[in-house]
This record gives sequence, structure tokens and C-alpha cells, in this order.
Amino acid sequence: MKTAMDLVAAAKAQVAEIPVTDAEAAIRDADVLLDVREAEEFAAGHLPGAIHASRGLLEFKLSGSAQLASRDLSFVIYCKTSGRAALAAVAMREMGYLNVKSIAGGFDAWAAAGKPVHKPELPAFE
Repeated sequence: MKTAMDLVAAAKAQVAEIPVTDAEAAIRDADVLLDVREAEEFAAGHLPGAIHASRGLLEFKLSGSAQLASRDLSFVIYCKTSGRAALAAVAMREMGYLNVKSIAGGFDAWAAAGKPVHKPELPAFE
């Protein structure tokens, strides 16, 4: 019987992971930067320019979006630490997407490296 970590390890063996040091260049070269964390995580802060599609709804969001229909689009995806992103990348490959890369270490590694994080501003009621 496989565990979640077994599935993640198998996914990571199939996925192109890019180190945080190379992530900015990969993002510039990509067509889409995709955050597959949960909505609350995305709202608390995300990579600038990222669009959100939580891992649980990813296949449905991709299937329902004409802008993301081309299997030739270049994606960089991430989650908190890279496990969900690896699973998402495998699912995307099974859907026929040809160019999907994951950020090694995910959002946590990005933030720890001092890279920019977009945090939405809350309205002031003063």
C-alpha cells in the first residue's frame, strides 16, 4: 500500500523541478505561473503574476479554461513545499500538457530566498 509520500516521490521522479535560483528565469520564459495551493494559502501571499487553481480542482479548471487549453503552453507551477505541485505536474502531463516545471521547495523556498511575494492589501476602514 502506498502512502502520500510514496506518491509524491514517484511524481518527483517524473517531473522537471527547477531550483529557486533558476525560478525567476523559468517564470519569465513561461506562459503561465500556476499556484496549486489552497485558496486561503494563495490569498495570504503568492508569487507575483501567479494564477490560482487549487490541486483538488486543477483538472477541472484546466479543462474549463479556453486560455489554458493549448497543450503547448509552458507552465511553472508551485505549492507550499513542492509535493502537491509534483502531483499536479504528473496529472497535467497525463492531460497532454507538454511543458510543465515545478519549483523545487515551492513557495516556502521562494520566500526563504527573499524573493518577492504579492500580498493583497486589505481595505482600511478608518
